[in-house]
This record gives sequence, structure tokens and C-alpha cells, in this order.
Amino acid sequence: MRLSRFFLPVLKETPSEAQIVSHRLMLRGGMIRQEAAGIYAWLPLGFRVLKKIEQIVREEQDRAGAVEMLMPTLQLADLWRESGRYDGYGEEMLRITDRHEREMLYGPTNEEMITEIFRASARSYKDLPKILYHIQWKFRDERRPRFGVMRGREFLMKDAYSFDLDEASARRAYNRMFIAYLNTFDRLGLKAVPMRADTGPIGGDLSHEFIILADTGESEVFCDASLVDMGAPGLDVDFEGDLQPLVDERTALYAATDEMHDAAEFQARVPADRRLSARGIEVGHIFYFGTKYSDAMNAKVAHPDGQERPVHMGSYGVGVSRLMGAIIEAHHDENGCIWPEAVAPFGVGIINLKSGDAETDAACNHAYAQLEATGREPLLDDRSERGGAKFATMDLIGLPYQLIVGPRGLKEGKAEVKVRRTGERHELSLEDAVSRLAEGAFS
Repeated sequence: MRLSRFFLPVLKETPSEAQIVSHRLMLRGGMIRQEAAGIYAWLPLGFRVLKKIEQIVREEQDRAGAVEMLMPTLQLADLWRESGRYDGYGEEMLRITDRHEREMLYGPTNEEMITEIFRASARSYKDLPKILYHIQWKFRDERRPRFGVMRGREFLMKDAYSFDLDEASARRAYNRMFIAYLNTFDRLGLKAVPMRADTGPIGGDLSHEFIILADTGESEVFCDASLVDMGAPGLDVDFEGDLQPLVDERTALYAATDEMHDAAEFQARVPADRRLSARGIEVGHIFYFGTKYSDAMNAKVAHPDGQERPVHMGSYGVGVSRLMGAIIEAHHDENGCIWPEAVAPFGVGIINLKSGDAETDAACNHAYAQLEATGREPLLDDRSERGGAKFATMDLIGLPYQLIVGPRGLKEGKAEVKVRRTGERHELSLEDAVSRLAEGAFS
């Protein structure tokens, strides 16, 4: 992509409403624009990152055996009355009446709808187990939306739902999602700590939140510091095998959100030098709630003995759009974002220090074509701007690498590569620079 053709409305000043780093940088970097309180338009740069986050989430759900579908954003109020949640959910639910006076709602979550879909087609234990998921926009009418996409009213979420014959098999589904989440966040460049959590309006008796430690976190969390240093299970994990030891390794250590924190237990179980209290950002939440919805909505299957019994269910959410804010909170400096390569909007930023100079333009175009051919997704800054402005823009939007090409360097047969994360600079021939960037040699 050539920056002269791209839509990137960067801001020189930070909008006054932006209170945290991710909100400031997303506005300044031309990634989002507020259209109403807690509701944002995703501009091209931000949308590219959002789609990459979404794809990683999708790949790890697929790897864990979940099956993708898509449910509508609007739901019938009668489904929620069946489960008993319609009146109790509260003012966060946006309620709508259509022209035929049917009561509807903009879905904040999909337990009722997926249960209705499942019960309409599943009849036997042979139809189990199943994990179904979708990635869909949700709406919760927060009283005080703030912190940009971290606590907005409209947000993109991956929500998955498991259906099993009994509690033992349901807990195996829960473990699949537990491990899939750890791998997902690791691929996104985040260190996520699973913490015992309150089930809230979803219900159930087993729940974990996945928390990114950050000073701007919305809640206080407490954990054994060993969890922060523990690596992800890895992409070669056998999801058909016994995952309980991998889950136990983490859940055996103390970790809880403030709603579930027990100070006495924390003191007793965690040595003083490993007691960590911090602020945290929730990026995922998983629940096992047994037959809470299948009882209320009559979602039953025939067991091998011929008796019909309610299925056991769980639900598993990841805040896809919220993750973008969390990644920025974890990866930035005073100059702007520092995107992990897996989610960077472009792989390499090419800075033409003298647009309009025939030799420099030709060199940049050549480098651009080569990097594009190798799938490195280059962004060529071919605008008629001063070098300082181009450097500032590239640092702000946080591409992993910058290839700097100017007439002075070209006379010496040189170009420069800057590694955004470390600030390292490498001077070498243009061909070597392009070749090494194409090969990922600076990673």
C-alpha cells in the first residue's frame, strides 16, 4: 500500500477525552473515530489490525475443535424470557420493538439463541460433543463508556458454546477452551494469567477470567507471580488427549480477581516473595454452567439408556476489539505503538526521504515490489512530507520495521533498517536490506 493512496488521518494533538495510552494512540494514529459515546468507526489502519487479531482467535478455536457459524445481532425477547434473564439482565440490554410490535434486543451475548438452535436439531447422545462459536458484534449499554475500545458499548466478541452429555465431558470442553485461550494470547504477544472469577449474569459454578496485567486495568487482581512467567502450552498440544494436567498446573497456583479474592488464602498459599497484586485487563472469560440454560429451555438429548436429559453447557468469550487496546497497553513507548509482528497492520514501512527524486523513487518502488511479492505487506510513505514528519508517523503507527531510503545513502549504495521495538539501526545495501526483511532476518 502507498501511503498517498491510504486513508490515515493522524492527529498531532491528543484528544482531551482519551485517558489511557491505547485510547490516545488509537485516536492519534488514525485507527478509530468516535461516532457516539462508546461507539467507534474502525478506520483502515485499525481495521487491518482488528482482522488479524480476529484471524488468530479463529485459528486457535478451530485448532481446539470448535466449529464456526454466525448468529444475528438482533434476538427475540421471548428467548430471553424462556431462560429467565430478560427482566433480570438490567439496563445494559438495548431493547427494541420492531414495526410489528415484536420485542427484540441487540444481543449482549448468545446463550439463549445458541441453545434454541441446538435443541431444534440435536436429539441423541450421538450428536455430542459440540463446540460452536461465532465472531460477532455485541452491544451493552454501559452507563459510563470510557477508555476507548477497552470499555465501549459496541464491541467485537468471539463467543463459543459447548454442549456435552455430562459434567465430566463438559469439563473436557472447558479445558479445551482454557488451553486454546492461553495459546491465542501468546500468539498475540500477550502474557495472560487465568484467574478464578465471578460468573456474573452468565451463571454457573466454574469460571476463569484471562487477565493482562497493566496499570490501566479496570480491576485489582492477586496472583502467584510464577503464573506470569509460565509459558503457553504450545501449538503442538494434543486437544484429543488429557488436558487436565496442563490446566491443573496453572489453577493449582493462586490467582483471583478482586470479586473472588480471599486475603487469608492468598497469605497462606503464596510465599511472600511471590505475592503479586496489580491492575488487570480482562481479555477473555470462560464459564461452565451445567444445565442452567438447557433446563430452562428444554434442550435435551436421549442418553444411551434411552432417557432424555438436559445437556451440559459452557460459554467462552474473547473480547476481540478489546484485545487491540490491550496489545497497545502492553506494547508501546513514548513515540507510539509497537505492534507484535503477528498483528501489525503492515510488516514494513518504507520511508522515501525525497519523494520526487527519480533515483530515490525508483529504489523505493523496487523495494516495495520485492517486499510485496514476498508477502511482507509493505507501506510506502511516498508523500511530499519532510523526513521528520515521516519518521514520526511511522513511529506512531508502530510497524515492526522501517526501511529508510534517501539520495545520500543511495550514493553510497546504502539503505537503513530500523527495528521499531528495540530502536536498533542497521546500515547495509538496499538489496541486502530488502532480502533480510523478506526473510524475517531481523525478527
